Parts: sequence; C-alpha cells; structure tokens
Amino acid sequence: MLGSVPLTAKAIEDYRPIIGDEAVEEILSLASGLKGAKVLHINATAFGGGVAELLSAMVPLMCDLGLDASWQVITGNDPFFNVTKAMHNSLQGMITQWTPEMWNIWSEVNRENASRFDEDYDFVVVHDPQPAGLRQMVEDSRGRVAGKWLWRCHIDLTEAQVEVWEFVRSYVQNYDVAIFTMREYVKEGLHGPKVHIVAPAIDPLSLKNVDIPLATVHEVLARYGVDPARPMITQVSRFDPWKDPLGVIDAYRIAKKHFPTLQLVMVGSMANDDPEGWAYYERTLRRAGEDFDIFILSNLNGVGNVEVNAFQSAAQVVIQKSLREGFGLTVTEGLWKGRPVVAGAVGGILLQVQDGVNGYLVQSVQECADRLVHLLEQPALAQSMGEAGREHVRKNFLITRNLRDYLRIFNQLSGYQPSQ
Repeated sequence: MLGSVPLTAKAIEDYRPIIGDEAVEEILSLASGLKGAKVLHINATAFGGGVAELLSAMVPLMCDLGLDASWQVITGNDPFFNVTKAMHNSLQGMITQWTPEMWNIWSEVNRENASRFDEDYDFVVVHDPQPAGLRQMVEDSRGRVAGKWLWRCHIDLTEAQVEVWEFVRSYVQNYDVAIFTMREYVKEGLHGPKVHIVAPAIDPLSLKNVDIPLATVHEVLARYGVDPARPMITQVSRFDPWKDPLGVIDAYRIAKKHFPTLQLVMVGSMANDDPEGWAYYERTLRRAGEDFDIFILSNLNGVGNVEVNAFQSAAQVVIQKSLREGFGLTVTEGLWKGRPVVAGAVGGILLQVQDGVNGYLVQSVQECADRLVHLLEQPALAQSMGEAGREHVRKNFLITRNLRDYLRIFNQLSGYQPSQ
C-alpha cells in the first residue's frame, strides 16, 4: 500500500442550496450504479497545490455517494522530486537537458511504488506525470493489472518538450482513459486511452472558499500587519517562475504610482514536491526589498485556508499573472469571492476569466498594471465584475460538477446507464 491520506467527511446534500435540486439529483442518479465500487486516486503530495485540494473534496464526496473511494500518495526522495519538477517544467515548455540518470530516477521511484501496490480496484485515477509509470509497472510487477486506469493531466502540454512528452506518453498510452483540462492540451500521437475533457473545480464549502464574517477578515489582516482601510491586491500561488511573482511585484510598483497607499499580499504554499519553490521564494523576497507594503507569506507564517480566504475576500482585485497555467484554481477562488481577476491570458485561465466581463486578461507587466489601476479607479465596475465572476464559477467550476464528470466517466467504463 502507498501512503493513505486521512480525510474529513462531506455530504452531497450540503451542496443542494448552492447548486440546486436538479444538479444534486443528477449526481445521485449517476452514483446509483456505482455503489461499492473501489476507487483510488494517486498523486505525489497530500498538501500544496490544486490537485491536493481537489482530492480533499472529491474523495469524501465519492464516499458519501456510496463508492469505496480513497486517496494515496507515492513516496519519493529529493532527487526524484527534483526530476519531477524538471519534468513538470519541460512539459509546460521549458527546455531542459535530460540525462539517462534523470530518467532512471523517475523510473526507479515509480517501480518502487508499484511494488507496494497490493490491492485491486475498479477504478484507479493517477494524477500528473510524477506517478504516471504506475500502471505499466504494476502490471510488470504483478503480471497483471485489475480494473480501469485513468491518467489525469493537470498540465498545459501545448508547448511540451518533445523528448519529455514522448517518454511520458510511452507510459500514458497504456491507460484506459486520459483526462485533460482543455482539448488544446491533448497531444497528437496519443493512442490507446479514450480522451475526456474535464475542467478542475473548487469546493465552495471548504474553509478556503466558504463565506466568512467581515470581522474575521479584518482580524486576519491585522494579524499580518495589513491595513484593511487601504486598497490591497492579492496573488495566491506557489513561488514558481510560471506564476511570475517577480512580474506581479513590478506591476504593483507601477500601479502604486497612481495609488500610493496600495498594498500587495502574495501568498504561496511550500509544497513537498516542489523543491524549486525555495529558490523562487528567495528571489521574490529580494525583488520586494524593503517595501513594507508588500507582504510575502506562506504556510510557514501560519497562513492556512482561512487566511487565504480572508486575503482574497479583502482584495480589491485578485491577480494571477501566470505565464503558463494548466487551469489556475486560485483564479476560481478569487472569482468565487466576488472579486474581479486580472490574469495572464494563458491556458485554463481562458476558461475562467471573461475579458471585460469578470476581469481582464493580460500579456505584460504594463498591461497588468494598467488593468489594476482601471479597476481601482472604478469600484462600481469592480463590484459588478466580481458578481459576474461568482456566478460563472457557480455554473461551471464547483466540485460538484467535477464529481459529476468523473461519475459519468466511471459509468461509461463500467457500461452502466443511469436512469434519466
């Protein structure tokens, strides 16, 4: 067995007031033929990043619906996570010099984890490239593989380094299903698995996304020295070159010339599978310098889900100035808080930010700064955009829709046809 992740129970009925009766009844119908089905989700970390947040809601809801669902994480060492970070970057378009040793590190850790895979499941969902070798290596280790295997890719593959994608593809082609966030991410030459398109989603009832009292928001801001009476903009992301934290600081400094009291809050989680995060965290601190209106925070400062909620809820504008983005759940979170979002015009952000409707799509530091100033100057416009954003998320990007999509795929794989 791999490392099991403990979870807090959730109930689908709690979401009825948010998504409505029709949506809940569809989910119940889809789940009716899957009672008792053994489902396993596997990824690389139980904390930090969007996949962990998705699974912390998805798996308990599957259990509530009668599926025997669980979540496990692979184990790896520092060399492995250095390699998988390089693999992640390469698949998003960064050119990396790969060596036979790097391929061997990835393969050996996947093989070790496959040797601990000692149960059969009806459905196994493997998330992202870190554990992508498990399906083939379980078969090699046990001489067989049971159930249906699904590979869920959360990465933008449009500019993937060819040799790295070809290596990953050689393992992914053995899966029954491959799931991508956007049709544009599906690479030519992927033969074998049936392709599905499923956008990620947020849990509206998690501590990070549930409505919290204004008094709580102000208490959190005061605890970290942020002035609630002054305008504030927020980016919540890993400290990662693709999230462009340095560009965020540059855009803030341009906007600050128009709004001298402007504050910037940047929050990131230091994830176990992201060794590069420390180096970029230090670069971000250096770029901020001695500007005491820039607050660079992380889980190391005690920032958890409630604090992130407060910083997003208090912001006049939420930023996500990504240069590459598989989807960007922090964009979804900001929109759900009723805040306009200024974000990079890349990847899955294009599904979420409707330019000029619920925020703005930007392609440069200067454009980001200009849009920030525009929204700060027009609070009524910012409010109307925020309202449009919340409704867009309610209709398209809540965890219940993500759950429905998985149930539909499981039903197709099992041949069950739920009653309409």
